[in-house]
Amino acid sequence: MELRFEDVDFGYKNQAQVLHKINLTINEPGLTCIIGPNGVGKSTLVKCMNKLLIPNSGKVTLDDREVKDFNLKELSTITSFVPATSMDNFSLNVIDTVLMGRHPYSKIGSEKEDMHIVYGILKSLNITHLAMRNYNELSAGQHQKVSIARGLAQEPRILILDEPTANLDIRHQVKVIELLHDMAHEKGMTIIMISHDLNVAARYADKIIVMSTPGVVYDVGEPHEVITKEMIRYVYGMNCTVVDNEGRPHIILGSALSDEEVYELHRSESSP
Repeated sequence: MELRFEDVDFGYKNQAQVLHKINLTINEPGLTCIIGPNGVGKSTLVKCMNKLLIPNSGKVTLDDREVKDFNLKELSTITSFVPATSMDNFSLNVIDTVLMGRHPYSKIGSEKEDMHIVYGILKSLNITHLAMRNYNELSAGQHQKVSIARGLAQEPRILILDEPTANLDIRHQVKVIELLHDMAHEKGMTIIMISHDLNVAARYADKIIVMSTPGVVYDVGEPHEVITKEMIRYVYGMNCTVVDNEGRPHIILGSALSDEEVYELHRSESSP
């Protein structure tokens, strides 16, 4: 399924424009990571992918059909969204919470199949021991895993995650990203996730989208194509060294540029 942005602009009411003339195509299964500093529109971009936000101008399409023209039930069988933090406060147990992801497919007699799918997902995320725990009694990290499980339960063709490992420790970050990467390839899914960990993105992503101020796509490509010291300096205002790590780029951070240096860099150079 091809996801395409064509000249997309977006700005929140009474605020400055967040996205500027976004042109972007994602049309291959695999893990795509969106990276960039705070405030460049990463979360806004992904919310435009599944009708949570409607562009002010331009269009977002799935296989040449505008996302805004899908009804919500139809769209929920194609895309699933896992937010960075959940505001949910369910009194449901974990099983019933994850089963909510099966709602688009629910019909008489589907209960056994739905439960089979949900238990398989809990097992893959190593949270079967939480199955009968109340959702609102879990830790932030456990909440995040359950939210990912609910998104996977929708069996979407495109899974969109906003910082899915934000509340997880290092070991569980790696295990979740490895799972998402493997699942994308095994099931032929397109998984799109925002990440602030550049080395995690560089190690596991098939494609990286780099966003920069002022809400533009700076570069798109495979990790070795976009993770460069020049990109880190321009986009993040950091000096660094990029080394090879088993065929993948790995960033060793150096010193931060001063505000004056960043200003001069952006004034003298233009993004691709």
